[in-house]
Amino acid sequence: MAPPEDGDRFAVDVRSEGDVMVFALTGELDHDTAEPLRAALAAAVDGGARRLLVDFSQLRFCDSTGLNVLLHSRLSLREEGGSISLAGLRPPVARMFRITGADGIFPVHPDVAHALAEPRHG
Repeated sequence: MAPPEDGDRFAVDVRSEGDVMVFALTGELDHDTAEPLRAALAAAVDGGARRLLVDFSQLRFCDSTGLNVLLHSRLSLREEGGSISLAGLRPPVARMFRITGADGIFPVHPDVAHALAEPRHG
């Protein structure tokens, strides 16, 4: 995936890996940029996806808005019998998840390959 173009601070690329929908994030996820992720996750859940994996390996920053988008999606998925996992958290992003305790709420994998190798992540 190409990095965000000049002026773009955030991008989300969605692809299927078997029965897992992978959301690859690039740039900075915050209050001003969260809507594309919110919309992509909602569309996946509404479309029947039940196993979601969010790839943070190219995300430089995530604030509480990004975390809230993920928490909301997690609740929606749980109601439908689904799950959401995280992969590739870089140190600044991992720190925010650790400080808030969210790293204990979401299954966290070192990278996408490890997450997909598990028989059933989440």
